[in-house]
Amino acid sequence: MRSKVSDHNIEGLIFDCDGTLADTMPLHFLAWRDTLKRYRIALDEDRFYALGGQPTVKIVALLANEQGLDLDAEQVAKEKEQSFLTRLSEVKPIAPIVDIVRANVGHLPMAVASGSHRAVVFDVLKIVGLDDLFDEHTVVGAEDTELHKPNPDVFLEAARRIGVAPEKCRVYEDAELGLEAARRANMDRFDVREVFTPARITS
Repeated sequence: MRSKVSDHNIEGLIFDCDGTLADTMPLHFLAWRDTLKRYRIALDEDRFYALGGQPTVKIVALLANEQGLDLDAEQVAKEKEQSFLTRLSEVKPIAPIVDIVRANVGHLPMAVASGSHRAVVFDVLKIVGLDDLFDEHTVVGAEDTELHKPNPDVFLEAARRIGVAPEKCRVYEDAELGLEAARRANMDRFDVREVFTPARITS
């Protein structure tokens, strides 16, 4: 896999964060499992991955509605994120994608577009050593758009911020909702699962 992008049709790169730049998805699942157990909410690992890219509070609200539970989705989401943050020291970079970032610094404009809140994204970027390459302008988080993946808004906002037409952007994503969002944005897409598979927590 070539790290430096040489396709002349591509003028900007947009990266998802969780499961793309950083191997966080198993840790997120553990945080979900520990938090939801207290509320007797069911979420298996396959469904967790299928919901990848959605903000935490929206996932909580969806699950509660499906399972007929009345709870404070915002509070449960905060508990889940706090549980994840206690595991930050375990986060590892996804080397093939991080290599792409580093190989293209100064070559192409880049942004991060995530379903997580910006503060959490920056915590993760710091752990994997990329926080010096992205700033508040080039990180788009859950609070920056009203609609989220599979809607294209987060990627379109990232393209706007780096000044590149959507059709000239390549998105790096690991989740179906994110890949669909990139397709709707009319962007080139790279499925991270072609080069990296996260460990499964359950068999």
